[in-house]
Amino acid sequence: MVNNDNSNFGDQRRYVQYFIWLLFSDAICIIPFAKLRADGKPFRYSIIKFLNILTYVCLCLFFIYGVPAIIKHDLPTANFFVSWFREKWVGYVFIANLVASVFTFVLLIPEFLKLQLKFDKAMFMKMLSYSWPILIANLSFIVNENLDKILLDKYSTETQVGIYGAVCKIAIFMSIFNTAFRLGAEPFFFSHAKEKNARNTYANILKYFVIALAILFVALVANIEILKHFISRDKAHVAEYWVGLPAVPYLLLGYVCLGIYMNLSIWYRLSDQTRFGLYISVSGAIITIVLNMVLIPKYSYMGSAWVSMLAYFVMMVLSYVLGQKYYPIPYNLKKISAYLISSTIIVFSSFFI
Repeated sequence: MVNNDNSNFGDQRRYVQYFIWLLFSDAICIIPFAKLRADGKPFRYSIIKFLNILTYVCLCLFFIYGVPAIIKHDLPTANFFVSWFREKWVGYVFIANLVASVFTFVLLIPEFLKLQLKFDKAMFMKMLSYSWPILIANLSFIVNENLDKILLDKYSTETQVGIYGAVCKIAIFMSIFNTAFRLGAEPFFFSHAKEKNARNTYANILKYFVIALAILFVALVANIEILKHFISRDKAHVAEYWVGLPAVPYLLLGYVCLGIYMNLSIWYRLSDQTRFGLYISVSGAIITIVLNMVLIPKYSYMGSAWVSMLAYFVMMVLSYVLGQKYYPIPYNLKKISAYLISSTIIVFSSFFI
């Protein structure tokens, strides 16, 4: 028993070490990645990111399936793996992630060589003033994304948490779309900020972005009968999670609002008023905390889905109102509202009627 405890402690210490090196390797890659985006090189940026993910996935599959197969069938190099391999060891996930990050660093070496390191105090203070509200805002965003599951675990049962976590996987598609847009659009927004018709361009981008969101929103719900079969790896009991599917439209609508908020939020970044991003995100976090504590005991995961939608809706509205006051952009509010309302009516009527 003591040996087992010591082994677990050693593993946990090793996990922390892997995680620290992983954070370090990811952190030093941030600047060259930012430079690629600022220089308008989305293809190289995407290729490196893709290779990072591919390396990670391939190594995970190798440790989970490849090495056990080599040992089982006594293939060449089997003796080498037997000497150190531990089946189903969690540490291999960290190792795969770390190797992928180091590989990414190697691919970014040409970008590092182009950088000239020097400390500019005035620039540092300007960057600090600009970025610290965004840092706190991002922490608030983490609260909005994860607190519902934490509170569900506290105020509800493990079964309810499992159901909610499973149906949230369908909403991941919308989250990925939002992230992909943000990574590609932000460099464009900044590079075109000084152009004469920049604000009209931003308005058109939001219009077409909302159209794309509305189409994806409807498409995901239209295909939910197919998608519901993939929300759990336990295929024998996957039907037990379908009871949570009514939460999906609310979760998706919340991500629609979040995507629009991400697009709208460019105003406080371009005008160097990032403190408003902090205010908006904290407002969303307060809604998430308070209403989840109120609704979860009575409505379980449905309460969490409603709160998620409401929090992102409020953040979207606040960003629009404040943006029109401090950095007016001529958004076509009538058309955008029409797209949103139409898609929402289609989704909820088809799902619940």
